[in-house]
Amino acid sequence: MNRSAILARTFQAHRSALLDLLEQLPEDQGTFAAWDGGMSFIGLSDHLSASADRFLNMVQGQAPDAMPEPSATLTEARGRLWDSRERALNAISALSDEDLSRRVPAFGGREMPVAALIDTIITHEAHHKGQVWLMARMIGLKPPMFIKMG
Repeated sequence: MNRSAILARTFQAHRSALLDLLEQLPEDQGTFAAWDGGMSFIGLSDHLSASADRFLNMVQGQAPDAMPEPSATLTEARGRLWDSRERALNAISALSDEDLSRRVPAFGGREMPVAALIDTIITHEAHHKGQVWLMARMIGLKPPMFIKMG
């Protein structure tokens, strides 16, 4: 398995587990946030879908797109998350070793290798997935114990 396939598989494992958990959430819990001013389930879903797309813009040497309007429902947010999953998997899987070594401007112009940017996408996903896991427990759901690897 080449490097891009490993990175894509790792991203997919986190995103798939997140989508599985979000499918268990009742629609009326979409606006639940763990603290006043914190992101809700809808907000976190929108944040992750938009962030993945924005990171992938940087991978291609482009400026990140503007953030889209917030989703109106949990169903809409899950759909966006699913769609961005497909875009991310396709983009990451298509990267060659040469692509992964290429340096691109990111985060205000700081240059970094594409591989480091992809790693940032994955760690960002894992970080917020942890928030969703905790929030799910707060509303009485039991998240799955293991992430799927494919």
